[in-house]
Amino acid sequence: MTGTRLEKPPMTNCADFQERLPELFETNANLSADEHLKSCENCTALVRDLEYIAQQAKLLLPIHDPSPGVWENIRSAIHSDSSQNNVNPSSAPPTASAPPTGR
Repeated sequence: MTGTRLEKPPMTNCADFQERLPELFETNANLSADEHLKSCENCTALVRDLEYIAQQAKLLLPIHDPSPGVWENIRSAIHSDSSQNNVNPSSAPPTASAPPTGR
């Protein structure tokens, strides 16, 4: 048997299939040709759900911090509001406080 290529044994049960599933997704394997999926409704549903999740994840937009102008507008609004109320923003009480610790 020299020169023969060793192949992985065929996946015959759900545990075997699910163990190799991350590798199959990473390599973009053609799962529609997989023998196990042709006969297993549970794993077929699992693959369908994972493909849907992966597809939806691509639609998520990266979250960016607001521009410095946004923060400046917030500061200006706070300053304007506090000057109308004659309150120094740095000496104003916090809007939310921690609950008492009971000590």
